Amino acid sequence: MRLTVLGGAGGFPPAAGACSGYLIEHDGFRLLVDPGYAIVPRLLGIVAAGAIDAVLVSHGHPDHVADLNPLLRARLMSDDEAQRLPAYALPDALGPVLALDQIRAMKVACEVREFGAGDAFPIGPFAIQSRPLPHSIPNVGVRISASGASITYTGDAGPSDDLVELADGTDLLLAEATYAESVPSGNVGVLNSALEVGRQAHRAGAARLMLTHLVPGTDPEASRAAASRSFADWIAVATPGTIVEL
Repeated sequence: MRLTVLGGAGGFPPAAGACSGYLIEHDGFRLLVDPGYAIVPRLLGIVAAGAIDAVLVSHGHPDHVADLNPLLRARLMSDDEAQRLPAYALPDALGPVLALDQIRAMKVACEVREFGAGDAFPIGPFAIQSRPLPHSIPNVGVRISASGASITYTGDAGPSDDLVELADGTDLLLAEATYAESVPSGNVGVLNSALEVGRQAHRAGAARLMLTHLVPGTDPEASRAAASRSFADWIAVATPGTIVEL
């Protein structure tokens, strides 16, 4: 498997940056995970819009799904006969973003495939396992596996034993770490810190840890240092253009 980070900012895209967006490739299949704000320009620098085979969405917040709209526009406006794009998401997660556009063809450009948190299902060559993880709206963590390798992605999630179970022995834990040391009181239980994510990665026995969803302006080295206090192995911060081969 090959992971390419398109963006890793939380909340809003910083200058020259982008929010959550991850391209995962295996055996010629391209899966786009969480098309958040500003990821489409970066994606189009790598592949054509029509080359995406499926989309997988963790939850409905716009910093994780807003760029589904320009992705569908790019597909339609580049190819009148573009194939419908399968988009896998929790119930109702895609409704607001799909309602943005009044172009009639957009209504059939996306084939929504809803699943329940806890379901397991295939997407192309990937085996997907999912778990509900705590956030302010329904959110799902996913373990994406192929040919003996796995990436476990949290979406946005407060600390949870369910994540530790889902990520057991994973090759890469791609984890929301909005804050470095501690979560402000208003977001306790629904967002995470790099310090806590390091503990969860250690408990899960993950081989590698990538911190993502950092609030713009956060010092990535401070986040990395916080996670390293409890996780002694490979740690990276998700920045556009980062590539990991598994």
